[in-house]
Amino acid sequence: MEAIFVYTTFPDWESAKRITRELLERKLIVCANLREHHSMYFWEGKIEEGTEIGAILKTDVSKWKELKNTLRELHPYEIPMIARIDLDKLNREYSEWMEKVLFG
Repeated sequence: MEAIFVYTTFPDWESAKRITRELLERKLIVCANLREHHSMYFWEGKIEEGTEIGAILKTDVSKWKELKNTLRELHPYEIPMIARIDLDKLNREYSEWMEKVLFG
C-alpha cells in the first residue's frame, strides 16, 4: 500500500459532494476531506475572488491515473487543478484500512 493524497477544488458544495460520492462508489478513493476556502486567482487576465471547496482525496498510488482521468471527466472547471501528494509515512492501522477498502 502506497498512500497518496490528491488535492483539487470545486466551485460549490453540490459538485464537490456529487463527484466525491462518485469517486467513493468507484473505489478510487477511501475518504475525502472537504472544506470551504476563500480563493483569489488569475482568470482570463484579471484577478478573481470567490468561494471554492477544497478536497483532499485519500487513495493508493495505483489508483492515481484512473482517479486523475475521472476527475478531469467529471470536473466542472475548464482547467481543474489536480495535485498528487506522495505520503512518506502513514500509520499501519490506517494503511491497512485503506487497503481493505480499495482492494477488498
